[in-house]
Amino acid sequence: MLEGLGEMALLSRDALRQLLARPPEWRLVVDQLEQIGWRSLSIVNLTALFTGMVLALQLGNYLARFGAKMFVSRIVGMSLVREMGPVLTALMIGGRVGAGITAELGSMAVTEQIDAVRALGASPIRNLVLPRMLAIVVMLPVLTVIGDLVGVLGGLFISVTELRVGADFYLNSLIQVLLLGDVASGIGKSFFFAYFIGIIACRNGLGTTGGADGVGRATTATVVAASITVLVSDFFLTKLFLLT
Repeated sequence: MLEGLGEMALLSRDALRQLLARPPEWRLVVDQLEQIGWRSLSIVNLTALFTGMVLALQLGNYLARFGAKMFVSRIVGMSLVREMGPVLTALMIGGRVGAGITAELGSMAVTEQIDAVRALGASPIRNLVLPRMLAIVVMLPVLTVIGDLVGVLGGLFISVTELRVGADFYLNSLIQVLLLGDVASGIGKSFFFAYFIGIIACRNGLGTTGGADGVGRATTATVVAASITVLVSDFFLTKLFLLT
């Protein structure tokens, strides 16, 4: 574990140096933006939609026992924007994108394509790591915001159709309770999650050995490590944002 943390720290240092000295070609970054952002949009929206619907349904029926179902929009909105939106989006991206990055880089590592890149005088970090890291750091916050909006709309649908709460009341209540700091907290978390997912995926991919079996093991390790890191770091980031 300590060895892995050290390797990720060194990879982060080398990536930052390379970014400042010679940034990657924007064409490579744009390609990764499409891979990570656009192609992940459907799974993020689907997850957020049904999360918002389930939250509204469960909370609404529970709060109705106390005559407090009018508060459902506030609870759903705060839960999604501060916690569930960033975390669930990161878990989806960690599973889809993190595994994809590791599999791609791992396949290149075991077939010695990365060694060939070095032999040609090119930098694997500049051409392979940085485009993926930049793309995931840019796109995860964007996907988080989109997921939050979709989740709120899912809660709105259930509130109107099942709980008989007016759409205007739902939205006005949400606007009254949701502060800019709440939105900033969720977006801020997503930047950290993006870095963790990206660096874990790239480190495991570049360090892959053992042929096809090694690629499979590295991919599985990335999904597990990224998921655990997101959940653990969410606790400490929540504590940090509550103190500020």
